[in-house]
Amino acid sequence: MTRVSAGCFLPGIKAGLFALALGGLTAGAVSSPALAEVPAAFRQAVAEAASSNEAVARFYRENGYQAIWTGADEASRQRRSALLAALGDTGVHGLPDRSALIGDLMQQMQEARTTRDIGNVEAALSQALVDYATDLQTGLLVPSRIDDGMVRKKHSVDGTAFLTGIRDGQPFAFLRSLVPASPQYRGLMREKLRLEQILTDGGWGPAVKAKKLEPGDQGPAVIALRNRLVAMGYMPRSAARSYDSALVAAVQSFQSDHGLETDGVAGAGTIAEVNKPVSERIKSIIIAMERERWLTPDRGERHVLVNQTDFTAKIVDNGDVTFETRSVIGKNTHDRRSPEFSDEMEHMVINPSWYVPRSIITKEYLPQLKNNPGAVSHIQITDRRGRVVDRSTADFTQYTARNFPYSMRQPPSSRNALGLVKFMFPNKYNIYLHDTPQKSLFAREVRAFSHGCIRLAQPFEFAYALLAKQTENPKDFFHRILNSGKETKVELEQKVPVHIIYRTAVVSGKGRAEFRRDVYGRDAKVWDALERAGVVLPSVQG
Repeated sequence: MTRVSAGCFLPGIKAGLFALALGGLTAGAVSSPALAEVPAAFRQAVAEAASSNEAVARFYRENGYQAIWTGADEASRQRRSALLAALGDTGVHGLPDRSALIGDLMQQMQEARTTRDIGNVEAALSQALVDYATDLQTGLLVPSRIDDGMVRKKHSVDGTAFLTGIRDGQPFAFLRSLVPASPQYRGLMREKLRLEQILTDGGWGPAVKAKKLEPGDQGPAVIALRNRLVAMGYMPRSAARSYDSALVAAVQSFQSDHGLETDGVAGAGTIAEVNKPVSERIKSIIIAMERERWLTPDRGERHVLVNQTDFTAKIVDNGDVTFETRSVIGKNTHDRRSPEFSDEMEHMVINPSWYVPRSIITKEYLPQLKNNPGAVSHIQITDRRGRVVDRSTADFTQYTARNFPYSMRQPPSSRNALGLVKFMFPNKYNIYLHDTPQKSLFAREVRAFSHGCIRLAQPFEFAYALLAKQTENPKDFFHRILNSGKETKVELEQKVPVHIIYRTAVVSGKGRAEFRRDVYGRDAKVWDALERAGVVLPSVQG
């Protein structure tokens, strides 16, 4: 990390030189005087240097090519100071070290002698601000280039607004305002700093060398487990040498924070998580910060949050979780993994029919029908007009995945693959939330079994919570429709944003960091991409 003090900018450059080279230009002016007041060489240099970035070029066109960085006045010096200090502190945000850029900018400023040189410096500083602010607010990476299941579109920002903001505001305060304001991002920043200090201090101690430990066990492995949990803050210092009740409670707390079955037994999965080094947890935090930057700052006063790695779905009202249920996500195969994206929930369907996706029809059901026309008899086969096909007269052996002419539909029932209610936010990925008759899956620790949609353990209660905003007795309203047995669409009077995310590191409402396993291996890909972009761990930096 490179820190630059406020007093070391523009070394070797006399203030008068800037004023002279700019031909009397009043740097930092907010107004846009006639272009003739700006030296032609300066204007031409800025225009040429900024041509590759439309936001920067537009700012100077609208600003009358007035300088905001390269003047001899105090306002310009403050802007330079604030920008270089921010560029020297990018490691706090898990962004690439910008030492080389700082060096280039300072060298460019030191060597500036002509009006044209100073125009190039002006454009370079503006480009540096826009790049830094964009990375900080929207993330360094493009999700879809990393994994085809990461279809999230990053929210856009206006680079011109960054330049206007630093021109018109207090530079240091303005740059601080660019830091994502979400409680999650701030919590991740704090956790990153805390873990970096632990890393500096030597970590959490020796790894636990055992395959399984349980209450009553004794020996070096139990002591190692105890010591690591003490170092992690899960129990007070102890001289106990056996797997006692205090250690059971600490293990259960650790398991809860890491998405493990809270049985108090340190099995292979628990020991593997306990043994994760501090550096791996810092990686997860940095990745989570990058993912947080991808999300729009306005999540919605009320929104649905599905964290795939946590296997949960939540309703969040004004920042508080008001409802939470377990979920099942897509199976960990290429064609079934649940994608990451945001949309808006528009309605729910009570007593839904299941219209079987074409991919399932051709990959799973057609081979069965070729062997036995009576297969999957609980599902109707329909023609283009919606008429039910008589299986006894159909020859399914003549069809392939390309020319199979029928659709398949499962009518409403308790056996329906969608259960008794589905929650719709129409999207091209054909992903939604729904009930399921396979209730036993919610007892599993890792719940990746679906074809991609999100199944809910408590879909009725989820529906009540959504309907509570628009009806006095949501439970009665829901069951009156349910008991009719008729497929019924219920519009939500106010659309609810849905954010399907993938976070292996989160900070709870109590400010404690929680970690989850990388179910789909996506975070490993994100880290590789961050490393290629120049992000390094503190231990490597140090």
